[in-house]
Amino acid sequence: MPTAKRLKSSAKARARDKPPARPTVADLEGESEFARLAKRHWLKTSKGAAKIKVKNDVLKKDIWDVLEKDAFAYKSLLVLEGLQTLESYLWPGYSEDSSNFHVLLIALLTVVKAREKLETWSIFEDRPAEFSSLFSRVLSMSLDHTLSLSVRTHLLNFIIFAFQSLDWTSVRKECAPLVSIAIWHNLSSDAKRETKLSQTPQLKKSWKAAGKRYDSADDATKARLRFERAWLYTLTLDFLRLLYEEKRTPDDVLYCERFVEFISDLLSQLPTRRYVNTLLQDLHILPALRLSPLFNDETNALLRDQYALLSHYVHFSIDDQTGSQHSRTEAYDRHCAELGKLQRVALRHFKEKLTVLALSNYGSIDKRNELENLLEVLTDDELAQIASLLQLRTEYPESAKVVLDRKFLMEVLLSTFEKRKTFQETAQDFNIFPTEESLFDPSLLRTDDYDGSRPLALPKLKLQYLSVGDFLWRALVLYRCESFYGIRKDISDVLRRLRPETRQSGETFFAGSTRMALPIPRPSILEVVPPLVGDDKPSAVRAEISLDFRRLGDRVRREWDSLRPDDVVFLVAVDAAVQTAATNGVGKTVTESNKLGIITVRTAEVAQILDDKGKSIRDPSAYFNGPNRSPSRKLQLRIDPRMYKEDMEQVSKGKPDVYERINLIVRRSGRENNFKPVLESIRTLTLSEIPLASWLHENFLGYGDPAGATYKHLPNRASKIDFRDTFLDWQHLVASLPGKTIEPGSDVTSSFGPPYVLESIDKPPEEISSQASKKRRRDKEPSMLAEIETYKVSTYKPPNLGPYPVDAPKLNAVRFTSAQIEAIISGTQPGLTVIVGPPGTGKTDVATQIINNIYHNFPEQRTLLIAHSNQALNQLFTKIVALDIDERHLLRLGHGEEELDTEGNFSKHGRVESFLEIRDRYLQEVNRLAASMGAPGAHGNSAETAGYFNSVYVQPAWVKFTEIINDSSSSAADIIQAFPFHNFFSNAPQPLFPTEDDRPGVVDIAEGCYRHISKMFLELEDVQPFEILRRDRDKANYLLTNEARIIAMTSTHAAMRRSEIASLGFHYDNVVMEEAAQITEIENFIPLAMQKPKDGQMALQRVVLCGDHYQNSPVIQSLAFRHYANLEQSLFSRLVRLGIPVITLDQQGRARPSIAALYQWRYPNLGNLPHVESLPEFQTANAGFKYDYQFINVPDYKGRGEVEPTPHFIQNIGEAEYAVALYQYMRLLGYPASKISILTTYAGQRALVKDVLAFRCENEAIFGMPKIVTTVDKYQGEQNDYIILSLTRTSRVGYLRDIRRLTVALSRARLGLYIVGRREVFEACYELRSAFDLLLSRPDKLVLSTGEMWPSSRILFEEDGKAAPNEAVMEGVEHLGQFVYQMTVSKVKQLRTEQGLPDEDEASELKPIRAEDEVQYVDAASDEEDEEQEEIKQELGDIPEE
Repeated sequence: MPTAKRLKSSAKARARDKPPARPTVADLEGESEFARLAKRHWLKTSKGAAKIKVKNDVLKKDIWDVLEKDAFAYKSLLVLEGLQTLESYLWPGYSEDSSNFHVLLIALLTVVKAREKLETWSIFEDRPAEFSSLFSRVLSMSLDHTLSLSVRTHLLNFIIFAFQSLDWTSVRKECAPLVSIAIWHNLSSDAKRETKLSQTPQLKKSWKAAGKRYDSADDATKARLRFERAWLYTLTLDFLRLLYEEKRTPDDVLYCERFVEFISDLLSQLPTRRYVNTLLQDLHILPALRLSPLFNDETNALLRDQYALLSHYVHFSIDDQTGSQHSRTEAYDRHCAELGKLQRVALRHFKEKLTVLALSNYGSIDKRNELENLLEVLTDDELAQIASLLQLRTEYPESAKVVLDRKFLMEVLLSTFEKRKTFQETAQDFNIFPTEESLFDPSLLRTDDYDGSRPLALPKLKLQYLSVGDFLWRALVLYRCESFYGIRKDISDVLRRLRPETRQSGETFFAGSTRMALPIPRPSILEVVPPLVGDDKPSAVRAEISLDFRRLGDRVRREWDSLRPDDVVFLVAVDAAVQTAATNGVGKTVTESNKLGIITVRTAEVAQILDDKGKSIRDPSAYFNGPNRSPSRKLQLRIDPRMYKEDMEQVSKGKPDVYERINLIVRRSGRENNFKPVLESIRTLTLSEIPLASWLHENFLGYGDPAGATYKHLPNRASKIDFRDTFLDWQHLVASLPGKTIEPGSDVTSSFGPPYVLESIDKPPEEISSQASKKRRRDKEPSMLAEIETYKVSTYKPPNLGPYPVDAPKLNAVRFTSAQIEAIISGTQPGLTVIVGPPGTGKTDVATQIINNIYHNFPEQRTLLIAHSNQALNQLFTKIVALDIDERHLLRLGHGEEELDTEGNFSKHGRVESFLEIRDRYLQEVNRLAASMGAPGAHGNSAETAGYFNSVYVQPAWVKFTEIINDSSSSAADIIQAFPFHNFFSNAPQPLFPTEDDRPGVVDIAEGCYRHISKMFLELEDVQPFEILRRDRDKANYLLTNEARIIAMTSTHAAMRRSEIASLGFHYDNVVMEEAAQITEIENFIPLAMQKPKDGQMALQRVVLCGDHYQNSPVIQSLAFRHYANLEQSLFSRLVRLGIPVITLDQQGRARPSIAALYQWRYPNLGNLPHVESLPEFQTANAGFKYDYQFINVPDYKGRGEVEPTPHFIQNIGEAEYAVALYQYMRLLGYPASKISILTTYAGQRALVKDVLAFRCENEAIFGMPKIVTTVDKYQGEQNDYIILSLTRTSRVGYLRDIRRLTVALSRARLGLYIVGRREVFEACYELRSAFDLLLSRPDKLVLSTGEMWPSSRILFEEDGKAAPNEAVMEGVEHLGQFVYQMTVSKVKQLRTEQGLPDEDEASELKPIRAEDEVQYVDAASDEEDEEQEEIKQELGDIPEE
């Protein structure tokens, strides 16, 4: 059967003709020069691990010379890396006697691995002495002028990568001496050094210690120490020399860019900044760079942008020694102190010329122009003299080629004493609303073409931060850039689809169409509200635009109608004439925005939507389905006041009004368009003084004792905790605490049943020193507080909660493992708990039990529950609802609440309604209770009257009854007779008091009944504020701030609503974060800072992070932000890198042990829970298959493998057909469609598989559609019984080489995993070999066991090594297709016979897959818009082809 035909042949031709930019299988497996070399020397097929002998002539002639001739082309380096040259040849063969070429090649390939984000430093871990030797030689060669600048740039890249990897002990050991206090030997004068050393006593101690270490060393060690302390100084002087070279090459520029990146990295982390910043300022690095010819060359825009970033770090307001961030006041005081020093020198030595400067107030001399005017009166010699008196460097070694002329000295003085904006002031000036200038800013456009070959002027998220403010500033810059990147992509895509053209009249019209934009007439400005006091911009600007929906289909119209207040839209002015001129190269300067025809982009927020009569549409769905709906709308918008003010200023200067030319409105999908509230939240935090909890502060920044925030090191550790239903029995308790002493409490002598209360009798933790060290001591293991922990265990009888079945508590039934118990104990205690949960190890169950324990042990505390996705949050919330937690204390914020699989409504408004429903139900019970007691009056009218009834009637009756209970002479019969609530409990299971119960039993039942009544009145008391409050918003906010104790939301919702929630006075004590490794670091941070401090301290007591850094990281679209800026870093993964103690769950209960073995190599201690080995479903074979998992090699289908019709949209028709045929085969055997998921590694393949399924299966009842077809990335956190996985790539491995993705892909299946892919591509990949060695130990052709239906009765282990019944091997796609076709024909005939229908050739439409079928591919648009795209084409006309 031919596949669906969507993509035109031109796209296929483009994909076919596109030259390969990266190595292919042919490069690695074929007869390329390097491949032949590898097979001869290090990829030999002979068995046995022979010692590697490296031949220098091979290195020089066959590798180095080839690379040098090719200008070290990145593709050639990638080929060598893919051939395992580093790990299998260069490093095993390295020794101290190795040649320089050997060292250079190791450095080159290390940088390639770093650029590809592959694990690198672990390769060197086995030989620390040789690594130290290698590193020393790299440092020496980086100063070697006989090497070309291109080679030295590669060496500098190696060093940059090393300083980014200080979490590796071996690397840190080599890097630390290069930035130690010894580098202060290179300061300009001894006097300056003494001034610096006198600032703190610790500096003098460090200096003396460094001197003693040098004096006591032998000659060789002294030489090494001299080299280490002079290395950075020498490298910096060489950089200065290059800045002032008269003849400059592109290699010079690249080297300087990399050097600026390097020193910016050094200054952005405290351990490397502490002494380096003083040296660089002493060398006047910023003035020298600013005045250099290289900087002022107009082609070097990147270097100028890097200068701005370097200047930010050099002058960052922090104490370089203590790491304490200066407040704005402290920063200004320090600035004034420097000015005071200048004034004193001026008055003492230059009184006649600088009297005005010396006597002026600080505010009049701290601006560059004013200070320059005052200093102009000095001669050149006097300028040098004043600089010298101020301890500023006035001479350089000749090699630096820096001329300290008047201009240079003046720049040094000005840059030293001018007032600069703090990072908070810079953040305040950021406009979070994009314009055409910010969207098409050259520095942002530069990220589009990022490939790792050049640096970028972007801050990086690193292992450590200078301060919380520094982290927030970086996050703000990066999140803003990434948001603008996405907005620009969307607007560009809209214009590409709209195809703007010019009419003869010169007017622009749009020949195409898109659902995300509409042409509009120019906006009308309705109101400009005057500025607030102290502000210079309007406080609000309101505008109105008209929308015409007449040409829109219902689906698209609904999307536009779904716009809500505060949604962001973009008003765009498009001129097709400008686009035409830019395309033809007309005009002096052609910008990227001109090429799209963009004149203006302005951002606006929706205020309200009106119908054609000007009435507000409050309920879009009701209006859309109503009889009076209109095809036109009016959209009232809030325009950005800052930009409006600037625009009007331009109009006043005679420039055109930009709002007159706006002719297009663009919207974005909701999940992508939350940038504005998130940026506002980050900026608010950046500008605030909100601290982190003191116990977490140092660990967050990356300093101090890694274990310092864990509960064993905190003074507020709880000594006794009730673990309730955590332990199922005594054996479970003992088995769950291995290595710990369990002692029964004083009131018992032997084992007993739950609930268990554990009391720690360890020695108390030491108090945390108030003078915490900023020095990172990762080599030191956390000190053990006690060799063996001892717990005293006691129990109690749980209180009787009432006679009704609903009163019985819900109990945990999970038999937690010892690792899970360790995580639960840690999470229940105060402090930081980091839980690593490999696939299937029960992270969610652990998090749920932690929340349950906190809820019952600390009833006054409130817990914030955060997850990356609505799906994960809902799974966790559903389990919480099933526990013994009162539903009135649960609250779910955000729209994902609608998908909750529970009976209750846990949203804010749903909870308010629930409270009122509870009130009505309980008031009826109050009336019934009053009637049973014979109390006259309307006691059930309100919660207030019910409370009155309780105090006047119920409580006195109970007090009177307790007197009888307390009377020791009263019998059980007396107590039963005196019980005042017999009539009320007449509807409870009878008898209420069993006749066999003794006196204590009767008292227990009576008290349980009263607890039931008390709970009713307690809940009515909680409902009373909802009777008083009238506005729904007030009720909802009261619920959040006063009633809810467990509040769940996604990390995105937290980021969007942070300011709003904090302003309500919302306080919480605990944060539990699920999927923490999939959440970006700023979204990890915001939930920790969603409340205002109390008495200067945060109330936060616990942070529990659950995740798995071995699976996928946060999804960042842009390669520049993902790899260069490291925006994909999560707080979870960073804490793991920092050595924070983690608890790793070590037993999986998801998959068959054989399937789990495919990814257990990533988790060395991961075992299997007993049930995956004992339950029948895990022992039984998969019906119709010989193996429970198999890798199936799929060769080219009709001579073709992968194609790439649009960038990164990769498809493989052979694998798509094979996957669908496999699915059809399983359905014919009776496998439920809901138990089968089809995964792909690329979105393009997902679209193609969906297309083939739609054609072959969707309308065929015997097949139907699988549960889901999606990408591996989207399926993280999910599972299914049977997974069909398409690897897609046939030219190279692609991003599956990131073993985190492979881990996710292999761990989704429970019972069956069938992978279709190209064997030769994946089996040669070094990173994937642990998994593929197992996969390829089985045949790579699908082996079926025919003649059986699902479920099978075969036992897998009984067939081990034997042939399966009716074994059949599928030779390829066509063979499987023919087999499925024949099965389908038989199935159809069987069904017709069973239904008594006549035999007809109903299967004539069912044709097998044939080699001559026309192969067609799905385009990217079809994947993005799915069925909507076809509907829009019919209603709006044809959309342009892509």
